[in-house]
Amino acid sequence: MGGSAPKYTGKNVINPLATISAGGMMMDTLGETKIAAAIDKAIHDVLASGQIKSLAAGRMGMGTREVGDLIAKMVS
Repeated sequence: MGGSAPKYTGKNVINPLATISAGGMMMDTLGETKIAAAIDKAIHDVLASGQIKSLAAGRMGMGTREVGDLIAKMVS
């Protein structure tokens, strides 16, 4: 995860994948290996699909919420 970026607060442009991945690592640490693997696979599949145009803030081709929703849909 990156550092502070107050200029992006509330703009729905930050890439959430590092935070989602950290959540997956936390699940693995807590012994929830199936959900951890599902999160990791969802991130991999979304990136491989080409739906995210760039990993840079504001250049993903979709907003923070949309990326999070896409990952969540693939995990469920």
